[in-house]
Amino acid sequence: MLFNHVFSSRYQTLLVRGDDEPIYLPADDDHAHHRIVFAHGYFASALHEISHWCIAGERRRLLEDYGYWYMPDRRDDSAQQAFEAAEIAPQAIEKSLTLACGRRFNVSVDNLEGSADVDRDAFAVKVEARRQRYLSDGLPARAEAFRQALEGLFIEAQSPEQAGQRAGDWLDQHEQAS
Repeated sequence: MLFNHVFSSRYQTLLVRGDDEPIYLPADDDHAHHRIVFAHGYFASALHEISHWCIAGERRRLLEDYGYWYMPDRRDDSAQQAFEAAEIAPQAIEKSLTLACGRRFNVSVDNLEGSADVDRDAFAVKVEARRQRYLSDGLPARAEAFRQALEGLFIEAQSPEQAGQRAGDWLDQHEQAS
């Protein structure tokens, strides 16, 4: 509800609860809004998919799943390294959003049955280093706006309307300054 309040009219994008796999679907003849579909109603899945959306540029947001590849579980070492390199930034944003909700964040190496030798702790260090860089340099605008909305709702106990307004006001100010 909060995501949709902040972004549905401004970016014609909705967050939608899905079933199996998460996916990003651009608007089409049957749907006026782009859709971020998160898996099984999981809170973490929603924040993760939102994080990818916050990074995707305007052209990527016109492509299904932003035009990126996804290799499912059972990745080898090379594929796992490519996956982790692509996941550092979105998971750093996801961690920022999760902490703004007062929740605990867990990195996802997403390769439970693969042959790759996965070092979850090393990946977590890389994600945290990127998050620290975002703290000093600033999150992407949509991520920062949503982080503020989440913090308003979960930490400061604002109503969803107040938290959404806070994010919208921040985006308005940021767009004017740009």
